[in-house]
Amino acid sequence: MRHVLTALVFAASLVSGAAWAQPAGASASGAVTEAASPTTAPAAAAPAGAMSVTPSAPVAPAAGGIRSQNIFEVKPEASADPNYANQSNGERMKVQPGNNAPMWRQVGQGVTGYSSLPKSEAPEAGNLIQPFVKYPGSRYTNAGEAWRQVRNDWIIPYGAALLFVTLLALAIFYFTRGPIRLHGNETGRKIERFTPFERATHWSNAIAFVTLAVSGIVMAFGKFFLLPILGASLFGGLAYILKTVHNFVGPLFVVTTVFMIITFIRSNWPTMADLKWLRHAGGLFGGKEVPSHRFNAGEKAVFWGGVLFLGTFVIGSGLFLDKLLPGFVYTRGEMQIAHMVHAVATLCMTAMILGHIYIGTLGMNGAYKAMRTGYVDETWAKEHHELWYDDIVAGKIPAQRSTEARATPAGAVPVEGTPS
Repeated sequence: MRHVLTALVFAASLVSGAAWAQPAGASASGAVTEAASPTTAPAAAAPAGAMSVTPSAPVAPAAGGIRSQNIFEVKPEASADPNYANQSNGERMKVQPGNNAPMWRQVGQGVTGYSSLPKSEAPEAGNLIQPFVKYPGSRYTNAGEAWRQVRNDWIIPYGAALLFVTLLALAIFYFTRGPIRLHGNETGRKIERFTPFERATHWSNAIAFVTLAVSGIVMAFGKFFLLPILGASLFGGLAYILKTVHNFVGPLFVVTTVFMIITFIRSNWPTMADLKWLRHAGGLFGGKEVPSHRFNAGEKAVFWGGVLFLGTFVIGSGLFLDKLLPGFVYTRGEMQIAHMVHAVATLCMTAMILGHIYIGTLGMNGAYKAMRTGYVDETWAKEHHELWYDDIVAGKIPAQRSTEARATPAGAVPVEGTPS
């Protein structure tokens, strides 16, 4: 009952409001009519009971005559250029900063792609949306999205897992096995393992590699472990600096890697003794090392697999990304493929070099000193590289190879079987 009364009251108020508004509207219309045409003859009498209707005056614009316009149809001063309609976004920005109409016109027309640079500066001018492709690990989609899927879904997580597992395995091996020590006492007789030129080549290549590895890891994984600590501003600046360093150190790594290959390829040539070393895993788990020449099969694997094979892909893709290879058209699709190759090769190479760094520092006593000074003790050579030591004793290889080492170093005694 209460709802019915409420509805009746509401209906009555509507009726009374309409009755009140009708004469007011009529009088207002009459006033406008009289004001608009005071000398006009009276209108014909309307039939009884009919409402008088008079024409109303046109409504004035609310904003002083301003009307909306399509931004693509507006032609400001720069439109005087006869090529205005054909300008790229980059060209338009030079005459009208902030006017992105060319880009959105292309997008609206469904063009396969577009870039903001004029065709004279970029081979892909006029292309924003790349063709559809399917990379390993991606869906069938445009090339840019496919590259993003490969990077974010495969390279980043599995690359991080590879490095983490490598470091974890080295840590477990160190804390369970400990460093490889000499079983016998040092004799004081020194053998030159690395000449000054070999050490300079190695250290310059090592410094370049570590610089590239650290900067690359920060750029690839830094947002996960550095960004929350440093914040966006500091991390952004650091990443930009490291990217610049990465680009400049890359060519130095190329040169030193070439010198590394030329310098050490002869001593890393495979022999039959390497097969025995591999069958017994170098004696790492048996307590006694397997005889080897100057470099064992593990070191040769790092040389051929890491430095030469993976290094070729790292260097080639890196030079391509830096646009330093002549005769190539550097389009986005090719750059994306080069980036994926570069990322995979560098992650695998870094994992191998981590093992090499471990053996050369913490994993084997005397190994770091050999690369720092160039010399090893006779006992070290005999226990770790017995076949190399036998060749030196037999006179097949000189114990002192460099020019400055022709004179016996201070505190050293000539190795038995070699000229004093």
